[in-house]
Amino acid sequence: MSDLQDQGRESNDKSSRRSMREWIGDLFSGEPDNVKEVLEMLQDAAQRQLIEVDALNMIFGALHVSDMHARDIMIPRSALVVVQEDQQPAELLPIVIESQHSRLPVIGDDLDDIKGILHAKDLLPLVLQEDIQRFNIKDCIRPAAVVPESKRLNILLQEFRANRNHMALVVDEYGQIAGAVTIEDVLEQIVGEIEDEHDVDDDSFVKQLEPCSFHVKATTEIDDFNAYFGQSFSDDEFDTIGGIVLHAFGHVPELGETVELESLRFEVLNADSRRLRLLRVDTPEPIHHKAAN
Repeated sequence: MSDLQDQGRESNDKSSRRSMREWIGDLFSGEPDNVKEVLEMLQDAAQRQLIEVDALNMIFGALHVSDMHARDIMIPRSALVVVQEDQQPAELLPIVIESQHSRLPVIGDDLDDIKGILHAKDLLPLVLQEDIQRFNIKDCIRPAAVVPESKRLNILLQEFRANRNHMALVVDEYGQIAGAVTIEDVLEQIVGEIEDEHDVDDDSFVKQLEPCSFHVKATTEIDDFNAYFGQSFSDDEFDTIGGIVLHAFGHVPELGETVELESLRFEVLNADSRRLRLLRVDTPEPIHHKAAN
């Protein structure tokens, strides 16, 4: 009886190995002509439990990153928290503490006069410095990386890794500061939301880019979305605005696809194999909200 059981297990193992070999053979028997076909093959592999769904979603994110630009995910100019190059510790420290940011742009005369980046950890010596009035922020400023709005995120990620930068300032075609982007912002497009201890009560589900243009996390609850945009979407069937938009499409949309609901235009900026992640929302009239960080 034991021999029969061993033979059965061996037969199942061989069947499993054959199944894997057959799938790999099918995968490469005909070369895919585009990314969409590659993704369809990967989805088929996930359905057959040959790869994990989480792994599939990260692959989706990694592929989509090459189609996204710095402008798509940047913290807009109006939401930047900055410090002045001539500020003293008494003025500087409250800004750093309240923002809870680890890196802040340092400016001169105005926001377009960037002097560099201040790392919050470089302020720690102030704790032991007896005469803090001798502190000079210029001694702590590090060079700022500057990238155009059109910089592709996959290239930006490579530059972040090569130069060991975690933040870059984004400039528009006229050389003016349009916003900032961090390595965390880029990685979130691949692996999903990265939360830390400061994100627990974070309600920054919307980033205002222009008076009529916003970035909105697809996980934004419908009640919050309605309150922000003055809409009346029903939450009877869906909990998030991403669910409503996905239902309107009727399929998982590709990057750049748009749909109009009520008076709003929704554009897909990021999505994985099953759900939406980030949307651009355009309104017919300006909405004036204090931008979230």
